Amino acid sequence: MSVPMLKIGAVLSTMAMVTNWMSQTLPSLVGLNGTTVSRGGTSERIISALYPSPEEGWQIYSSAQDADGKCICTVVAPAQNMCNRDPRSRQLRQLMEKVQNISQSMEVLDLRTYRDLQYVRNTESLMKVVDGKLKVASENPRSLNPKGFQELKDKVNQLLPLLPVLEQYKADAKMILRLREEVRNLSLVLMAIQEEMGAYDYEELRQRVLLLETRLHSCMQKLGCGKLTGVSNPITVRASGSRFGSWMTDTMIPSSDNRVWSMDGYFKGRRVLEYRTMSDFMKGQNFVQHLLPHPWAGTGHVVYNGSLYYNKHQSNIIIKYHFRSRSVLVQRSLSGAGYNNTFPYSWGGSSDIDLMADENGLWAVYTSIPNAGNIVISRLEPQSLEVLQTWDTGFPKRSAGESFMICGTLYVTNSHLAGAKIYFAYYTNTSSYEYTDIPFHNQYSHISMMDYNPRERVLYTWNNGHQVLYNVTLFQVIKTSGD
Repeated sequence: MSVPMLKIGAVLSTMAMVTNWMSQTLPSLVGLNGTTVSRGGTSERIISALYPSPEEGWQIYSSAQDADGKCICTVVAPAQNMCNRDPRSRQLRQLMEKVQNISQSMEVLDLRTYRDLQYVRNTESLMKVVDGKLKVASENPRSLNPKGFQELKDKVNQLLPLLPVLEQYKADAKMILRLREEVRNLSLVLMAIQEEMGAYDYEELRQRVLLLETRLHSCMQKLGCGKLTGVSNPITVRASGSRFGSWMTDTMIPSSDNRVWSMDGYFKGRRVLEYRTMSDFMKGQNFVQHLLPHPWAGTGHVVYNGSLYYNKHQSNIIIKYHFRSRSVLVQRSLSGAGYNNTFPYSWGGSSDIDLMADENGLWAVYTSIPNAGNIVISRLEPQSLEVLQTWDTGFPKRSAGESFMICGTLYVTNSHLAGAKIYFAYYTNTSSYEYTDIPFHNQYSHISMMDYNPRERVLYTWNNGHQVLYNVTLFQVIKTSGD
C-alpha cells in the first residue's frame, strides 16, 4: 500500500519570498511641494503645528501670498512615525498580515503532515502483515480457521486509528488548494500596487523621507515662537476617569521622553498613572502607579524635565516630585497666592493655582487679595521654584474658564462650557494685553484642564471624562539670514 506525501516546501518558499518583498516595499511614499519665499529680508509665515489623527499623512503646503502681500506658508508637522500612514502603506501592511497568516497556516500544515507521515511509516509493517494474510485467505479460504480469523481481526483493529489520519490528509489537501488561491490573489493585488507605485528604489525613497522628516523637525524648532491665530477641531484620544482631571506628557524641550501621565480628580488625589507611550495610554495598558507623598489640589499640574509640579492640597505650596526617584525634590510657598477655592477658574474645583510650561520655561498662574482677584503670572525657576518675575494681567480669574501659555503669552478662555472661545491674551514680553476672538469646539461641554505642550505644539485638555487634543496655528515673523 502506498501513501501520498503532501509537497508544501515549494509553497513555503514562495511565501517567504512574498514576505521578503513586502518588507522591502512597506515604507510609504511622501511628496513635498514646500517653497520658501522672502520679502524685503523678512518672511512672514503661519505655522500650523498639528498633532495628526491616525488617518492623516505628512505633508508641507507651498507658500502663498495674502491680500496685503505677505508671504504665508502652512506647515503640517505630525509625529515622527507618520510616514507609515500613507493609505498605500496601510494596504501593504494589511497584505503583509495576510501573508504572515498564510505562512503560519502553511507551517502548521507542514508540522502536521510530518507528524502524520511518521505515524503512517510506523504502521507500514503492520499493513504488510495484514495484506499478506488477506492474500492467503483469498487464495485458500479453508486455511482461515477461527484462530487465524481472530488474529486478522485484531491486526485490522490496530489499523483503525489510521482512518482519521487519512481524513485529515484530505482536509489538509483542500486547505492547500484554498491557500494556493489566496496566494494567487495576493500576487495579483501586489502586482497592481507595484504598478501603481511605479518602479521606485524603495530603500532610497525611505532614506529620502527620513532625511526630509529630520529637516522638517529641525526647521520647526528654528521657527520657534509665534502668535496663536487658530485652534483645530478636537481629537479625542481616550474616554477615561471622572468628570475632572488632567493628563500630560513632558513639556521640556528637547526631550525624548514618550511617557504619558494621568491624574484623575481635583480633590485630595495622590495616585498618578504613568504610561510608557501614548499608544499604551490610549489602550489603558503598560502603566505604573506613583503614590504622591502629599495630595494635590485642582488640575493645574505640569510635567517638566521628568518632574511633576503640582499644588499641595489646602495650601499655596508648589511641590516638585521626581518620577524616577519617586521623591519630593523641593517644595515652596507661592507667596500671597489664593488657594482652596478662594480664586478658582469659573468651574471651581480648587483651581486656584495653575502650573504650566511653554517654550520659555515654567510658569504659575494664580491670583491674590492684593491683586483684587485678577490673574497673576509668575515665571518660576524650575530647580528652586523661586519666582523670577511677575505680571498682573488685570483680567478677573473667576471670569476665566481655563488658561495656557504659548511663547510667553497667556491665553484665557471666557468659559469652560459649550460655546467657549479664547477671549483674552496677555503678552509678558511687552506687558500688554488684547481681547481676542479665537473659537474652538468644546465637544464634551465641560473643560477642567487645558495646557499647551511646546514639544508637540498641541493643547492637552480634560473634557468631561475625555482626554482631548487640539492642534494650534501660530503666526510668526521670521527674519531671513540676509538681515
